[in-house]
Amino acid sequence: MQATVKWVDGVMFVGESGSGHAVVMDGPPDHGGRNIGMRPMEMILLGLGGCSSFDVIQILQKGRNEIVNCVTELTAERVDAVPSVFSKIHLHFIVSGKGLNPATVERAVKLSAEKYCSASIMLGKAGVDITHDFEVIEV
Repeated sequence: MQATVKWVDGVMFVGESGSGHAVVMDGPPDHGGRNIGMRPMEMILLGLGGCSSFDVIQILQKGRNEIVNCVTELTAERVDAVPSVFSKIHLHFIVSGKGLNPATVERAVKLSAEKYCSASIMLGKAGVDITHDFEVIEV
């Protein structure tokens, strides 16, 4: 995996992935930015959410569950020091589908957290307290 981060101006950067996609990262005005892109730490949080959501959907689909939607809401806390690393992250999965068994969704969330989600496991090994819960919506 490769990526490039290019400085544009002030504290704005463009990150380009090896797969050819780009994203703007910027800071708030009080740090020299223009607030026109995500913060780098927001990118980490979204990466965790995307990685874990990917796993949950894949696991449920492989089990032939009829999923209509999956939204993952993330909340995070950071330490009040430099570096301002994450101390806690909570993922709340809202999985919608037809005839979904809550125990099956719980298993998918647990497998992602403990076995498959590289981002979650990496952050957990770094000392971040990561918790998960879920809800199932019948459609």
